[in-house]
Parts: sequence; C-alpha cells; structure tokens
Amino acid sequence: MMALAWIQAATREVARFMLDYDVWLTPTLGEPPLPLGSFDSSAEHPMAGMARAVQFVPFTPVCNMTGQPAMSVPLFWNDQGLPIGTHFVGRFGDEATLFRLAAQLEAARPWAARRPPVSA
Repeated sequence: MMALAWIQAATREVARFMLDYDVWLTPTLGEPPLPLGSFDSSAEHPMAGMARAVQFVPFTPVCNMTGQPAMSVPLFWNDQGLPIGTHFVGRFGDEATLFRLAAQLEAARPWAARRPPVSA
C-alpha cells in the first residue's frame, strides 16, 4: 500500500509540473543503442541487468509509472545508422497534442521509410 501511495503522489506531482508546459522533451535513451546481451545478469549479480537498464533508460519510466502520455520518435540517426529517439511527454490526458506534434515532426523529418542496417 505504501508503494501504491508513493506512485499516486508522484503521479500528482508530475501532473502538477506539466500544467506549466505543453510538452516535455527528453532523450529516449541515456546513451546510444547497445549490443545484445548488455543487460545480462549472472547468478552472482542477479540485479546487474536491472541496474544497467536504469542507466540506459533514465527518462521514460516516469511516464510508464505515472500514466503521462508520451511518444518516442526517431528524429536523428547516429554514424552507425541507428535511430536516436527523441522523447516527448504531454500533459495528463492530452494525447491529442502529441498526435499533432508527431504529424508535424513526420512532415519535417520523415522516418517511416528509414531502417537501421540490421532490422527485423
């Protein structure tokens, strides 16, 4: 119950913060894309993968936890041809602003046809 109360308090605080802003811009990731296996844990250090993940994605979990609408769009590409995501967070319940922004960004920097050198 204490964890739920903490999450609910954090949700209200983020919603209050966002009242002064239309959109909050952050990187999607804390560093460029990593190779497979970067989050593996060993029996000796079972939380190593989680600790590594926290460093890798420091910006997006707050939206997952609080329910803030958010989107990540590949506006940039690194020298290896990998997409670099740009993370936009909207006000609580205001997905419409993000949809309008996504349409404008797609028109300005189309990404739908871009693929990294190795993709599914």
